[in-house]
Amino acid sequence: MVDRDAMARGREILDPLAERLCALPGIDTGRMFGTEGLRVRGKVFAFVTHNGSLVVKLPEERIGELIDDGVAGPMIMRGRPLREWAEVPISSSATWEPLVDEARAFVDAITPEREDAETASD
Repeated sequence: MVDRDAMARGREILDPLAERLCALPGIDTGRMFGTEGLRVRGKVFAFVTHNGSLVVKLPEERIGELIDDGVAGPMIMRGRPLREWAEVPISSSATWEPLVDEARAFVDAITPEREDAETASD
Protein backbone atom coordinates (compact mmCIF):
# COMPACT_ATOMS: atom_id res chain seq x y z
CA MET A 1 0.00 0.00 0.00
CA VAL A 2 1.29 3.43 -0.92
CA ASP A 3 1.56 6.01 1.87
CA ARG A 4 1.74 9.18 -0.21
CA ASP A 5 2.54 11.41 2.80
CA ALA A 6 5.42 9.18 3.92
CA MET A 7 6.73 8.88 0.37
CA ALA A 8 6.60 12.68 -0.02
CA ARG A 9 8.57 13.08 3.26
CA GLY A 10 11.17 10.61 2.00
CA ARG A 11 11.42 12.44 -1.34
CA GLU A 12 11.91 15.75 0.54
CA ILE A 13 15.03 14.25 2.08
CA LEU A 14 16.37 12.43 -0.99
CA ASP A 15 15.62 15.04 -3.67
CA PRO A 16 18.27 17.58 -2.53
CA LEU A 17 20.84 14.76 -2.39
CA ALA A 18 19.77 13.67 -5.87
CA GLU A 19 20.16 17.19 -7.20
CA ARG A 20 23.74 17.31 -5.88
CA LEU A 21 24.62 13.86 -7.18
CA CYS A 22 23.04 14.32 -10.62
CA ALA A 23 25.63 17.06 -11.22
CA LEU A 24 28.31 14.32 -11.21
CA PRO A 25 29.25 12.51 -14.42
CA GLY A 26 27.32 9.29 -15.04
CA ILE A 27 24.65 9.97 -12.38
CA ASP A 28 20.98 10.33 -13.31
CA THR A 29 17.53 9.19 -12.22
CA GLY A 30 15.39 6.32 -13.48
CA ARG A 31 12.54 4.01 -12.49
CA MET A 32 12.91 1.05 -10.16
CA PHE A 33 10.23 -0.85 -8.27
CA GLY A 34 7.64 1.71 -9.37
CA THR A 35 9.52 4.72 -8.05
CA GLU A 36 12.30 6.99 -9.25
CA GLY A 37 15.82 6.19 -8.10
CA LEU A 38 19.37 7.41 -8.45
CA ARG A 39 21.56 5.58 -10.96
CA VAL A 40 25.24 5.25 -11.87
CA ARG A 41 25.58 4.52 -15.60
CA GLY A 42 22.08 3.05 -15.58
CA LYS A 43 22.42 0.96 -12.39
CA VAL A 44 20.18 2.03 -9.47
CA PHE A 45 21.87 2.63 -6.13
CA ALA A 46 19.23 4.47 -4.05
CA PHE A 47 15.50 5.17 -4.06
CA VAL A 48 12.59 5.98 -1.75
CA THR A 49 9.95 3.28 -1.24
CA HIS A 50 6.21 3.73 -1.15
CA ASN A 51 6.39 3.85 2.66
CA GLY A 52 8.97 6.67 2.66
CA SER A 53 12.04 4.57 3.52
CA LEU A 54 15.34 4.90 1.69
CA VAL A 55 16.66 1.81 -0.06
CA VAL A 56 20.39 1.61 -0.85
CA LYS A 57 22.60 -0.94 -2.60
CA LEU A 58 25.73 -1.80 -0.61
CA PRO A 59 27.98 -4.83 -0.15
CA GLU A 60 26.26 -7.70 1.65
CA GLU A 61 28.64 -7.40 4.63
CA ARG A 62 27.82 -3.70 5.02
CA ILE A 63 24.09 -4.45 4.88
CA GLY A 64 24.63 -6.85 7.79
CA GLU A 65 26.42 -4.15 9.77
CA LEU A 66 23.58 -1.67 9.23
CA ILE A 67 21.03 -4.27 10.32
CA ASP A 68 23.10 -5.26 13.38
CA ASP A 69 23.47 -1.56 14.33
CA GLY A 70 19.69 -1.05 14.05
CA VAL A 71 20.10 1.60 11.35
CA ALA A 72 18.38 -0.41 8.61
CA GLY A 73 16.52 -3.57 7.83
CA PRO A 74 16.87 -5.87 4.86
CA MET A 75 14.98 -4.94 1.70
CA ILE A 76 12.33 -7.66 1.37
CA MET A 77 11.06 -8.54 -2.08
CA ARG A 78 8.47 -11.31 -2.56
CA GLY A 79 9.05 -12.46 1.00
CA ARG A 80 12.84 -12.77 0.66
CA PRO A 81 15.60 -10.41 1.76
CA LEU A 82 17.74 -9.01 -1.06
CA ARG A 83 21.34 -9.52 0.01
CA GLU A 84 22.80 -6.22 -1.28
CA TRP A 85 19.87 -3.93 -0.47
CA ALA A 86 18.98 -2.26 2.84
CA GLU A 87 15.86 -0.33 3.77
CA VAL A 88 16.57 2.67 6.00
CA PRO A 89 13.49 4.13 7.72
CA ILE A 90 12.73 7.81 7.64
CA SER A 91 13.38 7.85 11.41
CA SER A 92 17.06 7.26 10.53
CA SER A 93 17.12 10.04 7.92
CA ALA A 94 20.24 11.56 9.52
CA THR A 95 22.14 8.60 8.02
CA TRP A 96 20.66 8.95 4.52
CA GLU A 97 23.24 11.30 3.00
CA PRO A 98 26.32 9.28 3.94
CA LEU A 99 24.58 6.03 2.98
CA VAL A 100 23.52 7.40 -0.41
CA ASP A 101 27.10 8.57 -1.02
CA GLU A 102 28.41 5.16 0.07
CA ALA A 103 25.93 3.39 -2.22
CA ARG A 104 26.93 5.59 -5.16
CA ALA A 105 30.60 4.77 -4.61
CA PHE A 106 29.83 1.04 -4.32
CA VAL A 107 27.71 0.84 -7.47
CA ASP A 108 30.18 3.06 -9.33
CA ALA A 109 32.98 0.63 -8.44
CA ILE A 110 31.06 -2.46 -9.60
CA THR A 111 29.51 -0.96 -12.75
CA PRO A 112 31.67 -1.06 -15.86
CA GLU A 113 32.24 2.10 -17.82
CA ARG A 114 29.93 2.18 -20.83
CA GLU A 115 32.93 2.01 -23.23
CA ASP A 116 34.20 -1.12 -21.42
CA ALA A 117 30.75 -2.69 -21.59
CA GLU A 118 30.53 -2.00 -25.33
CA THR A 119 34.05 -3.36 -25.92
CA ALA A 120 33.26 -6.51 -23.91
CA SER A 121 30.29 -7.29 -26.15
CA ASP A 122 32.37 -7.11 -29.36
